[in-house]
Amino acid sequence: MSDAAGTKAGPLAGLKVVDLTHVMAGPTCTMMLADMGADVIKVEKSPSGDDTRLSVPPKIGDEAASFMMMNRNKRGIVLDLKTPGGAAVLRRLVRDADVLVENFGPDVMDRLGFGYEAVRAENPALIYCSLSGFGRTGPYRHRRGFDLVAQAMSGIMTFTGDGPDSPPAKCGPPLSDITAGILAALGIAAAYSHRLKTGEGQFVETSLFEAALVQTYWQSAIALATGTAPRAMGSAHPLNAPYQAFQAEDGWIVVGGANQKNFVRMLEALGAPELAGDPRFATNAARMANLPALEAELSARFRTAPAAHWLALLEEAGVPCGPVNDMLQALSDPQTIAREMVVEVQHPTAGPVKALGLPIKFSRTPGGVRKAAPLLGEDTRAVLREHGFSDEEIESFERDGAVTSRAG
Repeated sequence: MSDAAGTKAGPLAGLKVVDLTHVMAGPTCTMMLADMGADVIKVEKSPSGDDTRLSVPPKIGDEAASFMMMNRNKRGIVLDLKTPGGAAVLRRLVRDADVLVENFGPDVMDRLGFGYEAVRAENPALIYCSLSGFGRTGPYRHRRGFDLVAQAMSGIMTFTGDGPDSPPAKCGPPLSDITAGILAALGIAAAYSHRLKTGEGQFVETSLFEAALVQTYWQSAIALATGTAPRAMGSAHPLNAPYQAFQAEDGWIVVGGANQKNFVRMLEALGAPELAGDPRFATNAARMANLPALEAELSARFRTAPAAHWLALLEEAGVPCGPVNDMLQALSDPQTIAREMVVEVQHPTAGPVKALGLPIKFSRTPGGVRKAAPLLGEDTRAVLREHGFSDEEIESFERDGAVTSRAG
């Protein structure tokens, strides 16, 4: 399926999304929708736009790399929603939209006159998605949230680190932001499926706190079953062994010898089949109970040869394994390239810009990265014209500061 220009359109082609999100969680959601073909109109605040435009360095040309990563495939307009003109524009955009996504602080949308009930009165078929720090119910509903706070309060920072006595450690990526965005996109897709059957819109929400909690399935299983809070184990797994990183002669590798078959195969590749009969390591339960001893036995062997040597033997034996890549190595990996997970788009001022690709593949309606992130106010005039505003009205809005358009 392709659009009029013959480019990949994606399974959500024709879906109109008004995007009132900023920074990370919300833009992840709308980026996913845009990559799958939705027409996402990103509404930025006046005068400076999304805060990630100021998250520099690094820059590509004059644009923030972080903003360009999260906002490709979107059209961008700038509105001041506190002005009558800005509110009038948004009201018209929402009137015939399929989806509205926002991640403002608690009660902000209600104060602006664009809470769910107010918008639903004009567009009952609208899918209205809200992302927040803690959700719209519960004792923390009025708190603002950040990924750091969500990782801390979800328990993640207590079992991330080198060992049980490590200080609290945050996971490197903002996993609650990204997971919340993916959950929101999933919720929107589910609500859209319901609307196709019934014509009904609905309110959809998730939070950073819940997004962090769903990352703890294994640790929650342990805590709920035993009454004991898991602690950090470095790269090791809380339920299976060996499933962790080992240092080879010249670098680090990871090995997934986490079931009995793979454990025996790993030992054969290491030239240590006798360890399979050691009562300390004979079963997974025994290996978990004697993990330090197992790590010592395996580490001593892995350090005797280069990483490439062990990876070749382990792969030949059918044991899941891989090198520990840095970010540049990961982005240049042949599998990354083969799966089109690094793509290049043309930016109007920065030139060719690389971005991460769409991680979901469709056989009949492939999505993809079609355009670079918008310049500030790049599409304001075009979007307003599409929604019936005359050039005279647009110029009046610009004079009043209700909208901002990119010159030229």
